[in-house]
Amino acid sequence: MKDAKQRKGLSPAQREELLGDFKNRFEKNMSRHPGLEWAKIKARLEANPEKLWSLGEMEKTGGEPDVVGHDQKTGEYVFFDCSAESPKGRTSFCYDREALDSRKEHKPKNSVVDMAADMGIEPLTEEQYFDLQKLGEFDTKTSSWVKTPADIRKLGGALYGDRRYGRVFVGHNGAQSYYNGRGFRGSLKI
Repeated sequence: MKDAKQRKGLSPAQREELLGDFKNRFEKNMSRHPGLEWAKIKARLEANPEKLWSLGEMEKTGGEPDVVGHDQKTGEYVFFDCSAESPKGRTSFCYDREALDSRKEHKPKNSVVDMAADMGIEPLTEEQYFDLQKLGEFDTKTSSWVKTPADIRKLGGALYGDRRYGRVFVGHNGAQSYYNGRGFRGSLKI
């Protein structure tokens, strides 16, 4: 059996294809990252192959990741899923393992928290979700689970966000619920 590092590797051809896709998206959406330079981002991606693999997983599941910020203190670039709707390859999940285990029938195939961990990413927080919505109009037909504060989760709930009627809303459901039109968006710092 391959160890985690081997499983999370990309072939040179896959790496070049991903970098090309990310460069094209970066150049088409300059308003998401004013003042940032592709060459510096590319160098950071090439120096972090496991994080590049994680971005590849975001891409493969329909997230269309793009750079949305740069942390001046750490030098890290921040990527969010920027697909117009919640990523199609990450829908119909309940919130976390506890919620998944609590379902007696009709269990979804995975949970948001477990899949995000497998991909090496974090679900967007509520604040990050609002930041994303400042960059465009996202989730006008779908919704996305967001990282839920422990006090809400302790009471059995989980949060999601969407855009309707020209506004961004955050709502709640039982963490064990799942919907075909609800996925989750991730973030990754590189």
